[in-house]
Amino acid sequence: MKDRFWASCLVIIDYLFAALAWGVFFYLRKTQIEEQVFIPDSKFYLGLTLVPVFWISIYYIQGTYHDIRRMFRLKMVNLTMVASFLGTIILFFTLLIDDDVKSYQYFYRSIFFLFGLHFFIVLIPRMMFNTLLIRFIRSNGHGFKTIIIGGNEKAVDIYNELIQQQQNTNFFIGYVNVNGKDTLLDGVVPYLGHANNLEEIMSRHDAEEVILAVESSDHNRLKDIISRVDNGRIRMKLLPDMYAILSGSVEMTNIYGALLIEIIPDAMPFGQQQVKRLIDVVISLLAVICLIPFYLFSALAVKLSSPGPIFFLQERVGINGKIFSIIKFRTMYINSEEQGPQLSSEGDPRITPIGRFMRKTRLDEFPQFVNVLLGQMSLVGPRPERQFYIDQIVQVEPQYIHLTKVRPGITSWGQVKYGYAENVEQMLQRMKFDLIYLKNRSLALDLKIMFYTVIIVIKAKGK
Repeated sequence: MKDRFWASCLVIIDYLFAALAWGVFFYLRKTQIEEQVFIPDSKFYLGLTLVPVFWISIYYIQGTYHDIRRMFRLKMVNLTMVASFLGTIILFFTLLIDDDVKSYQYFYRSIFFLFGLHFFIVLIPRMMFNTLLIRFIRSNGHGFKTIIIGGNEKAVDIYNELIQQQQNTNFFIGYVNVNGKDTLLDGVVPYLGHANNLEEIMSRHDAEEVILAVESSDHNRLKDIISRVDNGRIRMKLLPDMYAILSGSVEMTNIYGALLIEIIPDAMPFGQQQVKRLIDVVISLLAVICLIPFYLFSALAVKLSSPGPIFFLQERVGINGKIFSIIKFRTMYINSEEQGPQLSSEGDPRITPIGRFMRKTRLDEFPQFVNVLLGQMSLVGPRPERQFYIDQIVQVEPQYIHLTKVRPGITSWGQVKYGYAENVEQMLQRMKFDLIYLKNRSLALDLKIMFYTVIIVIKAKGK
């Protein structure tokens, strides 16, 4: 609710000052560049109304309004500069390129005026807004709701260091005990309960940040806590050990901040997430339209290969644990799982002759472009599994549950590297690649995975 309020305020500010910047530019363009008398007309008022909407759209795609309370000043300047440059280029080639001018030098002046006016007119109120927001967050009781996990000396030191900072943005709700012994924070902050009830405690108190004051040498306990805390929304911070410091894996951006490693919930920036979804929709829509002849041919081949339906629908676990029906061309004989869920294997007699070829070329996955259009899947992402197998995997490796925090994909790093899994052990091996993807995902990595998937389709070397 707080983020939505502040984001709405910034949207209004951006709209009003983007309109002001366009109005000033329109006036200077007429009087200084085209050397005409400025007379407000319908185009002028239409521009004041619609051009700011264009700028708001760019800001949204950038992620300016996402997680607004964590927007620091330098990042705001950077986003405004990048948006001003890109927006100026787009507006020039869509609205200004056909202006009647005496010389091409006037075009350069138009670009310079539009960029400079928009950047400075929009940036100044943004910085004032940003300063007001930061002061509000640092005021008593308005910081990020924070839970300390642990009650040892390390936890006390972290708390004291953060609370003494003038730039502290944490509002400490309380602490959670890990081993039932360390209670040094008693009387300092409220005791919230034991780590066994961590998920319920975080939900009840609407926690925004968690500080892990657990010994870094206790890897098993640390891994278990991180897997339970990491829900894609809560920020996690922990003290680095000496190995992490010397290896250069500790990145600090706040000069006055405590020496804490921040575990980012999602490696892909919000702006890239929006572009990724746009790419998903555009490519899937083109694929569904352009591949109609292929769909007809494949449907006929499946129908003639064996009795049964053309398509195979199966329930899979999608983003945030939501169940959806994945669509594939049928590659097995009907009633292939009468004895319960079974994974396919090399030389599986349940696979039809045409199904064997379709699996090697991944052609059986093509109907999933429809799943992408419905928002259930992405082009690239961890492969979705059935709940039956997820329940088995999480007993061995709880980290697997992280893969359900993003949209599953038609192809994945694990799929490219490992192919179809024949048992739970192979699923665990494939999971490692998908976890690496999850912590490093970007548009560039997605393009690489799609490139290698195309190679597999062409060479028909899929496992």
